Amino acid sequence: MSFFDGIPVAPPIEVFHKNKLYLEETAPVKVNLTIGAYRTEEGLPWVLPVVHDTEVEIANDTTLNHEYLPVLGHEGFRKAATELVLGEDSPAIKEGRSFGVQCLSGTGALRAGAEFLAHVCNMKTVYVSNPTWGNHKLVFKKAGFSEVRDYTFWDYDNKRVHIEKLLSDLENAPEKSVIILHGCAHNPTGMDPTQDQWKLIAEVIKRKNLFTFFDIAYQGFASGDPAADAWAIRYFVEQGMEMVVSQSFAKNFGLYNERVGNLTVVVNNPAVIAGFQSQMSLVIRANWSNPPAHGARIVHKVLTTPARREHWHQAIQTMSSRIKEMRAALLGHLKQLSTPGTWDHITQQIGMFSYTGLTSAQVDHLIAHHKVFLLSDGRINICGLNTKNVEYVAKAIDETVRAVKSNI
Repeated sequence: MSFFDGIPVAPPIEVFHKNKLYLEETAPVKVNLTIGAYRTEEGLPWVLPVVHDTEVEIANDTTLNHEYLPVLGHEGFRKAATELVLGEDSPAIKEGRSFGVQCLSGTGALRAGAEFLAHVCNMKTVYVSNPTWGNHKLVFKKAGFSEVRDYTFWDYDNKRVHIEKLLSDLENAPEKSVIILHGCAHNPTGMDPTQDQWKLIAEVIKRKNLFTFFDIAYQGFASGDPAADAWAIRYFVEQGMEMVVSQSFAKNFGLYNERVGNLTVVVNNPAVIAGFQSQMSLVIRANWSNPPAHGARIVHKVLTTPARREHWHQAIQTMSSRIKEMRAALLGHLKQLSTPGTWDHITQQIGMFSYTGLTSAQVDHLIAHHKVFLLSDGRINICGLNTKNVEYVAKAIDETVRAVKSNI
């Protein structure tokens, strides 16, 4: 007998399972378009030069130690991260209505924010986009939300943001529901609302007294311009809306395993901040007690040193430019092949991912016959493409959509 008898085996987490299958594949030609991490033209991970140089400086700084950080995190990092997403001239910053909470990357920020809203504010209904990042629903269910619902986001037929149904779903959401919005580079579709559409979304959320929870994992990485990528968040702040914003520094700093994140909080009345921070401290205390310092020190130094920050801007422009080039290359090859279906959405989308429109059956065919690994919903990581394999991937897609029919 064991206390653990009868525990069922959970299904594997798809993105990591598919990555493992790729690594175990022995075929001489194979392509990994699964896991959400940047890759160079050579197919390798990239340590940003400014991150490496800053790490060396930190390692050689004998004044630093490994003492605990405060529960809410590295104060300089929290301030710099909040200013990055809201803008240094944000009315929320100028009026003392915002602050940051260091968390374990974007996932930790989502979890801390969700637990706070569920257990301190007694919010129990959350809406996520359909489709959304694979972890959103699990995080909010585990955090205490009893109702995790969808709002329409993607028009599968026309491969666009379905703004009409999106707004209708928000109109029908109960008051005080939490609405998860992707700040930029929507995962998995790669398609964001236009600025005019964001204004319509903000109007409904404000009028219906819904609560905004932004998740921004790709600021700067999506377009190469951190301010442009944060436009929607800053617009909502300008409309006087309270919110929390989950920030990740995994993609835009390449600090995937350092788990560097921030939860930016914007309130309407500075008088509530003391109570908010005291209760959030208890949420953090019960989860990770206090956060790791190394990644936070790197981001803080980079964002607060003009020369380093300029080098970071150059790095994110390098990454975003390469992704745009690979989008154009893939689309170009598909058009040359006269591949059945419409594919212009590949270059209309931004950020790391493309929601190709391939069916699960076509995905299975791509993996089995061409060793091109991707997720079952057809999402591909554009970073896995390079000048050496993009034509091969295009030909594999072409053969697949001809062999396995769909309504693409």
